[in-house]
Amino acid sequence: MAPPAKENDAQRLPEASNGQDPEKPYLAVADRSKPPQEAPDGGLTAWLVVLGSWCVLFCSFGWINSIGTFQEYYETDLLREYSASTIAWIPSLQIFFMYAMSAVVGLLYDHFGPHWLLLVGSFLHVFGLMMASISTEYYQILLSQGVCSAIGVSIIFQPAISVIPGWFHRKRGAAFGITTSGSSIGGVILPIMMEKLITRAGFGWAMRSGAFLILGLLIIGNLTIRSRQPPRPKSLSRDALLQPFHEPKMMLVIVGFVLLTFGVFIPMDYLVVESLSNGMHPSLAQYMLPILNAGSLFGRLSAGLFADRFGPYNIFILVCYLAGILILALWIPATSTAANIVFAILFGFSSGAYVALAAALVVKISPFPQIGYRIGLVFFFASFSGLTTNPIAGAILAQNHGSYTGMKVFAGVLLLAGTSLILVARIMQTGWTVLARF
Repeated sequence: MAPPAKENDAQRLPEASNGQDPEKPYLAVADRSKPPQEAPDGGLTAWLVVLGSWCVLFCSFGWINSIGTFQEYYETDLLREYSASTIAWIPSLQIFFMYAMSAVVGLLYDHFGPHWLLLVGSFLHVFGLMMASISTEYYQILLSQGVCSAIGVSIIFQPAISVIPGWFHRKRGAAFGITTSGSSIGGVILPIMMEKLITRAGFGWAMRSGAFLILGLLIIGNLTIRSRQPPRPKSLSRDALLQPFHEPKMMLVIVGFVLLTFGVFIPMDYLVVESLSNGMHPSLAQYMLPILNAGSLFGRLSAGLFADRFGPYNIFILVCYLAGILILALWIPATSTAANIVFAILFGFSSGAYVALAAALVVKISPFPQIGYRIGLVFFFASFSGLTTNPIAGAILAQNHGSYTGMKVFAGVLLLAGTSLILVARIMQTGWTVLARF
């Protein structure tokens, strides 16, 4: 009789590619994030959760993806007496608050579930946009759109992402991809909608219309998102709070995302104004952000689907390296309208994994009870680069007398550097085995 298999055999990492099963060319790697009970990986309730999370991502990250529209409008109209770098603090604060509160929101999610977080965050997001619609001064827009609405976005964004692993395990990548596609579709619809409404109905009614649309979608999110396991309020010990900082792989992911965030938002925020400086017609330039987000839609869906087959780290590393290369090899020399459009499509596609697989990377190396806290921790540290990346890019632009080359080099190099740290985390887990599904 054969001896029983040792308990830790299933947890052993692949050591060399020549030991693979020829029928299974990609070797699975131990996953710490399995739910306490087997996830259903489908069913009406699980897919309704995905629908609700999709609506929340449309209203949260989709709104953040459209902030380049407001940068241009504020510079040319409502806040034209202020410098571009001063105005840039409004979108920078939105990115900062959306990320900075993630660790706190993640802890609250782990303890109390998504229900009250979604209610409070929905109110703050909609209230902030309504207040922005009646604002005329810089400080009023900064407080309403840059602070109040952004805090609401942070509170709703985190539960919508953190709830997915409880419902999906084998199909988790696909579920994340579908969920995060909401931010891409929001990034396509909202900039066009706001641009047209500002021109035809004025800034106030444009903001109110956007707020009403967001309110309707957030009602769907509040009704459909639920945690599969009931929350069990419990204080994390000091050791549990500090545990991620003692894990090299987790620290590499955190620092990698800090660097990635520096690079990924610069094309989103400066593509429109840079295209205009290259002579693109304003009627076409206003569609550059929707074009980028349309490319991101396909990137996020395909990244999620391929992550289930080849592993989220493998797909993330591949496409984020591509995003950095595109900035350095295509966006820097791009001066024609056609080149800028091609860059917008390709960069949108390749950068889609930044959102689609961000949580999946953390989930893969985290114990299930700490998923919300650890996802929040990554976004918290990334908030500081989100806050400073636009002002830094603006300062580089001013120092180079309006030349965008230095700013593009800054974005591309940091994207490559951040992705390299994620690669090191992957190697620490799998070794140098190329065909490891992780």
